[in-house]
Amino acid sequence: MSNPVETAREGYLEEARSVRLYLALAEVEQDARIASLYRDLAGAARQQAQTWADKLRTAGAPVPEDEPLGFRARAALALARLIGVRPMRGVFSALKVRGLSVYSAPPPAGHPKPTRVTEIGRRHRTGGGNLRAAVFGVNDGLVSNASLIMGMAGANAEPRTLLLTGIAGLLAGAFSMAAGEYVSVRSQREVFEYQIGLEREELEEYPQAEADELALIYAAKGFPREDARRMADSLIADPERALDTLAREELGLNPDELGSPWGAAIASFVAFAGGALIPLAPYLIGAGGPAFFASIGLAGASLFAVGAILSFFTGRSAIASGLRMLAIGAAAGAATFAIGNLIGVSVS
Repeated sequence: MSNPVETAREGYLEEARSVRLYLALAEVEQDARIASLYRDLAGAARQQAQTWADKLRTAGAPVPEDEPLGFRARAALALARLIGVRPMRGVFSALKVRGLSVYSAPPPAGHPKPTRVTEIGRRHRTGGGNLRAAVFGVNDGLVSNASLIMGMAGANAEPRTLLLTGIAGLLAGAFSMAAGEYVSVRSQREVFEYQIGLEREELEEYPQAEADELALIYAAKGFPREDARRMADSLIADPERALDTLAREELGLNPDELGSPWGAAIASFVAFAGGALIPLAPYLIGAGGPAFFASIGLAGASLFAVGAILSFFTGRSAIASGLRMLAIGAAAGAATFAIGNLIGVSVS
């Protein structure tokens, strides 16, 4: 069981730190509306710090002196001064900065803002992000292994050596991509779980303070203050919905977008391996010149197809996107072939 005095002490230090962080963000932020929100959040944090201080005094414990912001917060602020707060949202989310959802794109013109609590806190999920990641995974495997094979072919490697190199490149790249995706998604989930745990504790400890902060965020988004207050109070009355909304609106986190680390790793492995197998396939059934030209043909056609598919996400012409991807892949393959040829000649 936690010590109430220690809990109050940690709560006071956390809120006091938040006051300084919000005020610093208000100075950095160029958007007056968002800067005003940070100042309001600093005021809310100051009030909560006073609540913790009162609890310490009631328990006969001293109120601690405020601690420095810490290296991570100072470094994040320094970068924000250079590039702005918006690109640093992920870092400030980990620092438990509220109100990051105000950086989301505003509703399209003519789309009415929600006025009922049932309209808040939910977003439709789409498979576009997963499909885009899969296409890029295939492209990575295709370009990297095609370039590797071209380099070995340029060095006049024996067919068996070239085949083993292509297989090694496929496996090494696929495992590397899978490991990277696992660590990335796992880290995202750990941040999310930690933040949600803190938010759940605060919601149980002082729900009214959470409602106050949520109302400030809605007001900063353009809602009339009366509507913002009414919606915030309605949400806080439902703990589970309140927790979901606080994660989205205060912390800028979307629980629906965080998948399984193992699922992401497996999908990344399969996508990369599938792309890497394309230029390697001719060497599994043949060798020499026919396999080399077949590999180039398959890789070129696949690069054009990948570029055309990516046009669905970029809005560009499918032909232009396909040709651009083909040109990039061809340049990479030609460069590695030339380098391989140069190394092969010098070694021989």
